[in-house]
Amino acid sequence: MSDGRLSVFKTYKLYVGGKFPRSESGRVYEVSDSKGRWLANAPQSSRKDARDAVVAARKAFGGWSGATAYNRGQILYRVAEMLEGRREQFVREVADAEGLSKSKAAAVVDAAVDRWVWYAGWTDKIGQVVGGANPVAGPFFNLSTPEPTGVVAVLAPQESSFLGLVSVVAPVIATGNTAVVIASADAPLPALSLGEVLATSDLPGGVVNILSGKTAEIAAPLASHQDVNGIDLTGADAELAKELEIAAAGNLKRVRRPPVSHHRPEKEAHSAAHPRAVDGEDWSADPGTHRLTAFLETKTVWHPTGALGASGSSY
Repeated sequence: MSDGRLSVFKTYKLYVGGKFPRSESGRVYEVSDSKGRWLANAPQSSRKDARDAVVAARKAFGGWSGATAYNRGQILYRVAEMLEGRREQFVREVADAEGLSKSKAAAVVDAAVDRWVWYAGWTDKIGQVVGGANPVAGPFFNLSTPEPTGVVAVLAPQESSFLGLVSVVAPVIATGNTAVVIASADAPLPALSLGEVLATSDLPGGVVNILSGKTAEIAAPLASHQDVNGIDLTGADAELAKELEIAAAGNLKRVRRPPVSHHRPEKEAHSAAHPRAVDGEDWSADPGTHRLTAFLETKTVWHPTGALGASGSSY
C-alpha cells in the first residue's frame, strides 16, 4: 500500500433535530487555527436554520422535560462516557482552536468531561436545593418545585471553545430545558464534533441543536423568536448583548446577561490564553449552581390538609 495516500478530510455539519444537515443557504466559511492555517470549512447558518432548530427544540421539549430527573442524569453521564472515548479528537481540535499545547489542551478536555459529569450528577438534586415545603400558617401543604423554562438559545463562549461550551450547554439541558446553541464563530469545530457525540448517546434528537456561523446573524432571529423562552448571552459582546436583550423583551424571555468581559471582534485572531482568562469568566472555577437555576421557573402548589380541631390536625 502506498504511503502517499490522500487524507480524508472531515465535513463538518450542523446538528439539528438529531440529524446533520448542511446550512439551507449552502454557505460555508473557512475555519483556521490560532496561526491562521486552514482547518476546515464550517457551515454558515442562516435565519432559516435558526428557525428550524427552534422547531426541533420545541418538539423535543415535552419528552425531555417530562423524563425523570434521574433518567436525564443517566443520559448526561452517557454523553460524558462518549466524550471520554473521543478524548484524543477533542484534544486535537481544542489545541488547534485555542492555540494550546497538546498537554494544556488535554487538561482542558479533561476538565470539560469532568464538568459534564458534574452537571449529570445535579439533575436529581437541584430540586431539593431550590424547592421544598414552605412553612405556612393554616391547614395547607405549600410546596415549591422547579420546572424548566422551555427552549433556550445559548450563545456559546467565543474563546473557550470546549470547556466554556460544555459549561453553558450542560446546565441548560440538565434541568429539562432544550437548547439551540450558537457555537464560537472562530472556533466552532469542537462544538460541531460535540453534536456527533450527542447523536451517538441516548440524548433524544432536538434536545440540543448546534449552529455555526456569524453569532450576530444567528442570534438576532432567536432573540426575537416568540417560541424561544430564554437566552444565554455569554458569547455576545456588550453591544450585541444589549441589542439581543431588547429583542428578547418581545415575549419576556428569561435573559442571562454576559459577564463583564473584554471580548474581541469575531474576526480577530485567537491568542493562546489560558481558559481561566477568556470570555470574562473563569471556566476552571467551581461552577456552582447558578447556571442550573438561570432557566428554571418555580411552581408553588397549595393543598389542604384537612380541618384543624381543638386537638390539632385531623390527618
